[in-house]
Amino acid sequence: MRAGAPEKVVSWFGSFNLVRSIHSIPFATVDVEEISGSQPAEVHNLVQGKWKGSSSWNTLLDPLNGEPFIKVAEVDETGIRPFIESLSKCPKHGLHNPFKEPERYLLFGDISAKAAHMLSLPKVSDFFTRLIQRVSPKSYQQALGEVVVTQKFLENFSGDQVRFLARSFAVPGNHLGQQSHGFRWPYGPVAIITPFNFPLEIPALQLMGALYMGNKPILKVDSKVSIVMEQMMRLLHYCGLPVDDVDFINSDGKAMNKLLLEANPRMTLFTGSSRVADKLAVDLKGRIKLEDAGFDWKILGPDVQEEDYVAWVCDQDAYACSGQKCSAQSMLFMHENWSRTSLVSKIKNLAERRKLEDLTIGPVLTFTTAAMLEHVNKLLQIPGSKLLFGGEPLKNHSIPPIYGALKPTAVYVPLEEIIKDSNYELVTREIFGPFQIITDYKKDQLPLVLDALERMHAHLTAAVVSNDPLFLQEVIGNTVNGTTYAGLRARTTGAPQNHWFGPAGDPRGAGIGTPEAIKLVWSSHREIIYDVGPLPKHWEIPPST
Repeated sequence: MRAGAPEKVVSWFGSFNLVRSIHSIPFATVDVEEISGSQPAEVHNLVQGKWKGSSSWNTLLDPLNGEPFIKVAEVDETGIRPFIESLSKCPKHGLHNPFKEPERYLLFGDISAKAAHMLSLPKVSDFFTRLIQRVSPKSYQQALGEVVVTQKFLENFSGDQVRFLARSFAVPGNHLGQQSHGFRWPYGPVAIITPFNFPLEIPALQLMGALYMGNKPILKVDSKVSIVMEQMMRLLHYCGLPVDDVDFINSDGKAMNKLLLEANPRMTLFTGSSRVADKLAVDLKGRIKLEDAGFDWKILGPDVQEEDYVAWVCDQDAYACSGQKCSAQSMLFMHENWSRTSLVSKIKNLAERRKLEDLTIGPVLTFTTAAMLEHVNKLLQIPGSKLLFGGEPLKNHSIPPIYGALKPTAVYVPLEEIIKDSNYELVTREIFGPFQIITDYKKDQLPLVLDALERMHAHLTAAVVSNDPLFLQEVIGNTVNGTTYAGLRARTTGAPQNHWFGPAGDPRGAGIGTPEAIKLVWSSHREIIYDVGPLPKHWEIPPST
């Protein structure tokens, strides 16, 4: 890597200690621990290779104490023209493709190697981990997990791995000189829109996938957390990413929607709510890939074993990151054999260990406390339902009231009530916070469980906790979730970079992290048929047909 690295990168690696004495992280423009009301950080936009401010600054409140601690330069509808012009400069055939500037495949292999090395440095890893914690409060280990997944992803696509994404194939033709070749072709100008809950992992992996395949992206991350990806962009520039390859914008939804309609990107990747996803799918005439809401379920099969472990995984799946994962466990179906164990009380005990001090429970950024408690109260009006634990606001905190602060909560609802038309929509409403529904089923009620799953509209992650092969076969064969874990150690959350993560059952569904996901989302198939001859001897013009 060092032999092929640009001189400026090599020189930095050689003088890391010297630079560190001037500024702890050479690419960084913020000091994570110093961000506060008296020293607010600033987040800028990047367009046509230049970092720029804005006439309009959006001030963000610290989700833990309510201090105005970050100022984001937000672009309004009058300021989108430079971004539209920048995207328009990229042709439909992209910045590179198998026939155009193939050297860029190698460039991005080098960038990935250098960026992976940077993220492996403890000082840099800690910088991003703490920055994630400041804007999307979660435990250090959960925030570090994002950094590790991103670092491993970049390692995976170092060296020649980027060009391997563009691997083509050939099929013999009908006669001498004819041969068909299939290629992966970029879209050209594209857009990426990502949410608050994974400030680094989701935008970084999708951005790099788009770049690997030859596209020019405009990236918009939820303004509440966009400071994380702004700093990651600066790291990538430091590692050799050409500054005009990516535009980075902060804006509200209205301005971004207008930009998309006027810039008309060839493909947009959206990760976020189903409501916005469905609107964009119409606005963009289907030129979109989605990783939207996930009302994710877990089924415990008939074979009861390793009760402590299963309880721990249930707690992690439902309440890590305060339940703010699109893969979080939203509903737990317990076989009657599990109902007779102490599983629920063990989940309760684990949930009650969580505390604000170490951010194992924390602010909910898209639901207020009142909204979550209102949902709990509506569920408790269903016959047979009961509060298993939680259902109270967090105490002794300074979380601003625009955010939620709820103890880990679980509500039991009988299966017979869940499947009623009058209850189903309420029970399966996704609450993006520390909340889950728990129910149980008898051996002969598995068809009712499968019917409840069939009626769900979001099919992201699922877990079938059983080592019974016939039970696994029946449940997996009658469900569609795109990322399904099966077996005693099955979970719904914690997807790493080494397997596909994304929904199934929707032609708009996007994936992330793997070669298959990158090729599906960020390229299309192009067939080139060579037919160079020679003509058969004595060929003559045939009769008209």
